[in-house]
Amino acid sequence: MSEQQEQKKEFALNPTPMLDQLESGPWPSFIKGFKESVNRTEKTMIRGVLDQLNFSYETRMGYWKGGVVGVHGYGAGIISRYSMISDQFPEATEFHTMRIQPAPGLHYSSKALREVCDIWEKYGSGLLSMHGQTGNLQLQGIKAEHVQACFDELNQLGWDLGGAGATVRTGASCVGPARCEQACYDTLGVHGKVLSYYADLTHRPQLPYKSKFKFSGCPNDCTNSIQRADYSVIGTWKDDIQIDTQEMENFIEKKGIDYVVNNVISRCPTQAITLQGKQLVIDNRNCVRCMHCLNVMPKALSPGKERGITLLVGGKGHLKVGNMLGSVMVPFMKMETEEDMDAFIELIDKMIDYWSENGLDHERIGETIERVGVHQFLDAIGMEANIDMVAHPRDNPFFKADLTHSPEAA
Repeated sequence: MSEQQEQKKEFALNPTPMLDQLESGPWPSFIKGFKESVNRTEKTMIRGVLDQLNFSYETRMGYWKGGVVGVHGYGAGIISRYSMISDQFPEATEFHTMRIQPAPGLHYSSKALREVCDIWEKYGSGLLSMHGQTGNLQLQGIKAEHVQACFDELNQLGWDLGGAGATVRTGASCVGPARCEQACYDTLGVHGKVLSYYADLTHRPQLPYKSKFKFSGCPNDCTNSIQRADYSVIGTWKDDIQIDTQEMENFIEKKGIDYVVNNVISRCPTQAITLQGKQLVIDNRNCVRCMHCLNVMPKALSPGKERGITLLVGGKGHLKVGNMLGSVMVPFMKMETEEDMDAFIELIDKMIDYWSENGLDHERIGETIERVGVHQFLDAIGMEANIDMVAHPRDNPFFKADLTHSPEAA
């Protein structure tokens, strides 16, 4: 057997019958991607992970355990994964994940991404995920002995580790004013300032549990912040929706009255829109910022001129008390100047300080507020109760469909 044949045999995949079934459906399969990565990068680590995963499917057990893996000066940013059955699958003994913080709005150059990929294939498995639930570049699969050298090269290019554990996690922001006409504040600027200010809390765990920021430029909430962020910062406006009368007439001429009635007016959840001639009339007092009319008619309608943010607090996924949506804490706040941003950070500091002192282990800030009561929380941070601070029905993003009267059930 030639040397080339021996090498191909060395990197050949082992049988994984349970995983092979995941490639048989109509949808793209991560198993196919893993197998292609083995053949492309010749990384035996990935083959070991496939072998262990197939065994997990057979035994219905997970075999990863944590540990301590890090870089000098950081207490977070590396998710350690050691195999509990490394004697059976030695190639999967270690498969740690490095979380890398992206730029606000996920603005990359192709050159920067190629540099990351080259470094990652040099030290790690070559697998990466864009992006995790918090927005990180997830570099998946590296041995502890290579972590410091990998980080040093990435850091020299300006990249930094993201949060992991009981830290302020990597924030996420929409593209904002860079490309979106609906943006009501500079999501990128605010994200960048918050990211820099909380760098220490991101790198060194010192909180009861994780804490997430997400910045959406308008109520479309393209970062899904309300159901996923402890601090959901959503752009909004305080005055009337702006109407361009000429563009409104152009839209009606092009689409027709029926389209406007059926797809704009009738879909307003509060019936705040009426049609008079070739112009829409909006009852702005009853507008709930659902964004439907602005999304359908972006040239004719735009957010008001008095713009700012709404801050919702307490959104999170499951654990402890289950899924929670963020509740309004500040209905409207200006976010135009450095002083506005400083006032925002000062308020967040008060919330984090109270939560740090009163939160239980593994308890998010929304769970702390629910446990102690919103009045006690507001007193502690020096805020007055407001009618907009509604807990219900904003408590769960899921609903249970009643199928008993469906045609299929009948």
